[in-house]
Amino acid sequence: MPDKIKQAFNDVKDDIEELKKRMTRLESHERTDGQARNDHQRILVTGAAGFIGSHTAETLAEHHEVLGVDNVNDYYTEEQKERNIAAIRNAGVRFERRDIRDETTYERIVEFDPDVIIHIAAMAGVRWSIDNPEEYIDVNVTGTQRVLSAAEASEAFTVMASSSSVYGARDDAPFSEDDAVDHQVSPYAATKRCAELLAQVHEHLNDLPVTCLRFFTVYGPRGRPNMAPYKFIRMVDNDEELTRYGDGTSARDYTYVDDIVQGITKAMQNPNGYELYNLGNNDVVELNDFIATVEDVVGKDANIVELPEQPGDVPLTCADISKAQDELGYNPQTSLEEGLTEMYKWYKKEGKDQK
Repeated sequence: MPDKIKQAFNDVKDDIEELKKRMTRLESHERTDGQARNDHQRILVTGAAGFIGSHTAETLAEHHEVLGVDNVNDYYTEEQKERNIAAIRNAGVRFERRDIRDETTYERIVEFDPDVIIHIAAMAGVRWSIDNPEEYIDVNVTGTQRVLSAAEASEAFTVMASSSSVYGARDDAPFSEDDAVDHQVSPYAATKRCAELLAQVHEHLNDLPVTCLRFFTVYGPRGRPNMAPYKFIRMVDNDEELTRYGDGTSARDYTYVDDIVQGITKAMQNPNGYELYNLGNNDVVELNDFIATVEDVVGKDANIVELPEQPGDVPLTCADISKAQDELGYNPQTSLEEGLTEMYKWYKKEGKDQK
């Protein structure tokens, strides 16, 4: 056989083998008889030492092989992250300290060959992003592209954490996935929107499914110490001054972490091209009412000190969750009082020393 013909034959043969491999992987992502797959899968969770990531990894380890990675940065106390790591390891998660921006992390993901990547690692927080925009771009945009590249090499389905902040400063509600998202008001929000666009391009170029989940004000045990739910519980419990920015009429769709994890697991079972879903609690609460609920749970009155609104803050978040309900079966179960009660129990047991 002439060399050129032989080479062409081998190239076609390789293409057929690659196509077979891709079809096998895509078939493994499909749902059977309209029901979500519950097979044992290899799952990578980025940001596994953090708040939402640790809860997610811990839950998934009940039925799947889970590798968790996190760079354990100093955004808040390493001690709390070490406790989170201990909890997920106790649940059966294999944890490795890695940075999603590193080439070695890319290689490790490809070696692990996950069926699903749950990408939660990010620089979080609106106010800090205003002072540190470059770091947010580096982690949330460049880091996300590294994860998506690893997903391409592994032919993995990616479920990615986004944020309600992409909707910007609005006073009309509820926020729908079909709404325009062209006017973010913080570097954090802009980087999360950029990550969504990278995910959309990834799905288009590689024909690998990606689902982006827009989280709405998540709170609960292991919550970040710089977030209002934790700070308010600590301030009221310790009889400290409670700093309230603005007049207390700003409103949020507070969503308990267990409900967010429920949404993640349901999305993981429903790969379908490129999709966006809101994950909220479908219940908007004004800040003054939130503080009143904290007072009821802790059993003390707050000593409120009012300060001006902060740059990057938005007046309202309110999720239209009908798409997630209809297509994923997402169904948040936790009222604000129930969620804050569970958070306060955790705070008294192990959360008091967070900083």
